Amino acid sequence: MSDSRARNSEVSKMARQPRPRLTRDIAAIPTYAIGDIHGRYDLLVKAEAAILRDGGQLPGRKLIVTLGDYIDRGPESAQVITHLMEPPPDGFDRICLAGNHEVAMLDYIDGWISYDDWMQMGSAELLKSYGLDPEHLPLVFPSGAKLDAFIRQSLPRTHIDFMRAMPVLLETPSVIFVHAGINPKLRLSEQTDEDLVIIRQRFLESRVPLPKLVVHGHTPNDQPDIRPRRLNLDTRAYRSGKLTVARLWQGQVHLFST
Repeated sequence: MSDSRARNSEVSKMARQPRPRLTRDIAAIPTYAIGDIHGRYDLLVKAEAAILRDGGQLPGRKLIVTLGDYIDRGPESAQVITHLMEPPPDGFDRICLAGNHEVAMLDYIDGWISYDDWMQMGSAELLKSYGLDPEHLPLVFPSGAKLDAFIRQSLPRTHIDFMRAMPVLLETPSVIFVHAGINPKLRLSEQTDEDLVIIRQRFLESRVPLPKLVVHGHTPNDQPDIRPRRLNLDTRAYRSGKLTVARLWQGQVHLFST
């Protein structure tokens, strides 16, 4: 095996390692969960401004949890990632969970999925945000291998590393924060990363009681989907212009959106 192929193999092995899972007690911490952003940097800035106004009335440090899917579909994926890599607002901590779109981008970089499969995720808009032309590139690089190599070399390594390090779950004594949901038939310790970032019907339609309130995104709706043990904050921000935020504090949930 050549040196370059060996390095690619090692990168792929790293990408398939289980992602971190965090635990934290937020009982005394006002916590703001932000739904799927999908390249809408403008809405993310507005949402954070609203969070700062709201949090200014509350005591102590606060926490922002972003629920994944920062990239694709909307026009400013690169700007969203750059912003999330910066320090959070004063008085706040921030946890950025992985979504299936971040996982898919890394799968493309590591050679697990093809360029065409990745483009079906709405990733043409992501490439444009990094200054690449997804319509012109295949003409310049008719060889798929050369096209892939150029794109992989052009995407910022710092952004790739940031996405690799994203945890896939935040568990608190009363709330689970995750991108897609959980498999209700399995204990949290048995959940696969794949379930946590792509599960849909088995989670949404299950009649098995959930162990805690699950705050998630992934399944788009016109309005937040509010259930006794489930709160879906994905409101199609990239298309609707509505990025939804939930504030959880002292056993209550308060919703607002851009």
